[in-house]
Amino acid sequence: MTDIADTRLGKAVHAAAAGKANLSGVYALQFTQEAFAARVLLARAAERSLDVQYYIWRGDTTGYLLLEELWDAAERGVWVRLLLDDTGTAGLDPALTALDSHPNIQIRLFNPFVQRRYKALGYLTDFRRLNRRMHNKSFTADSVATIVGGRNVGDEYFGAGQGVVFADLDVLAVGSIARDVRAAFDNYWNADTVRGVDLVVGKTPPGGVSALRARFAAVRASAEAVEYVEAVLTTGLVAALDAQELQLDWARVQLLCDPPAKVKGQALDADLLFAHLRAALGKPERAIDLVSAYFVPGKKGTKVLARFAENGIALRILTNSLAATDVGVVHAGYAKRRKPLLRSGARIYELKPDIGDVGRAEGSSQPRHGVGSSSASLHAKTFSIDRARVFVGSFNLDPRSIRLNTEMGLVIDCVALAEAIANRVDRAAENASYEVVLAAKGRGLEWVERTDQGEVRYRTEPKTGLLRRLGISFLALLPIEKML
Repeated sequence: MTDIADTRLGKAVHAAAAGKANLSGVYALQFTQEAFAARVLLARAAERSLDVQYYIWRGDTTGYLLLEELWDAAERGVWVRLLLDDTGTAGLDPALTALDSHPNIQIRLFNPFVQRRYKALGYLTDFRRLNRRMHNKSFTADSVATIVGGRNVGDEYFGAGQGVVFADLDVLAVGSIARDVRAAFDNYWNADTVRGVDLVVGKTPPGGVSALRARFAAVRASAEAVEYVEAVLTTGLVAALDAQELQLDWARVQLLCDPPAKVKGQALDADLLFAHLRAALGKPERAIDLVSAYFVPGKKGTKVLARFAENGIALRILTNSLAATDVGVVHAGYAKRRKPLLRSGARIYELKPDIGDVGRAEGSSQPRHGVGSSSASLHAKTFSIDRARVFVGSFNLDPRSIRLNTEMGLVIDCVALAEAIANRVDRAAENASYEVVLAAKGRGLEWVERTDQGEVRYRTEPKTGLLRRLGISFLALLPIEKML
């Protein structure tokens, strides 16, 4: 499977990389519909292999549309390997076993649950094992093109439907970095914490494949899918590819990835992603932009970050507000660290829940086509240092990412991408977030919202009820931070 020089993707990447030794091409997938389009296009371009690894795969519109793309690729003779963390496969057992029955498709589950119907019951008897998960996300075609970042597979990640939409970031990368991602995938694929779906769930029953094909057809023909695909076809990414004008930034790119043994507590600290991340990003000299959906720096991390700000480094943090977060308990771990960070000179911005359609590029005149949401939530995990170096991946700055779950991501030496992330924080600070500030005379915190009519200040967490705030205050008192 290493002979990809004569594939369409292989030839295209080889031509584009001419004269760019030791560099990989990158393209930021900031918008939800472009992120979906990129995965579909890679699946359709693949001729040899697709290696797909995710923490969550929803059984919804975009989930089934992408499963059908994998099936179609296998029908063309592509070898498809799908590796899923078993905590994120709710309701998909019949579809996965049917897919696995295809001679060109293999599906494996990471750290699987024995109890299939009521998975949560497994935590009662096997919590220590099941509490540690594979959080990695990658989609690699022919070992020459890959997508790595924060998005899982599901409607909320790709801006489909009318529910919550996650503001997130992936990177499409081509060149030698894709081979590194493929090698990391192989390590997980062959880990002793992985089992074939046929061994965990069983073989597909008679009629299983027919039922899967019927589900594919029904989803594809649904009004929601038709309108969503129509909207995807109008994205800038598709237009640029049609015109053969997709602009890649060529840069040094390094893959960071936890070893699979981390979930068994058998990995050395020196081998973990977090240890390599600090070394790869280097020592900040001017600025740090942290974008983290689930930001729980802990006491030690807070001191480290505060020291940067105290030494004159411009530290900006973008995370979810309590009204926007989808995991309230994480907010409890973060909230008690705001005051010391603000006292050090750091600036904190919390995403508002009602920022509109995050699935389209700014200034887009295209109609929504049934795409959008009533609310938004931040899901990105990216760090920019000195507007020169960037990390994009699955790693949140929290104890769970550091110690419990496996993570992966790319460190990219690219000024253009770093500037894009800084600009994203600029825009969020201006009109999509509340800035958290210290109230006068040390009287707690205030949330500043900037509107066309001027500043609005809140003395409590905006757009939240008393009961929710009391619940978060109670959770903050519990000794659970290391689990967040």
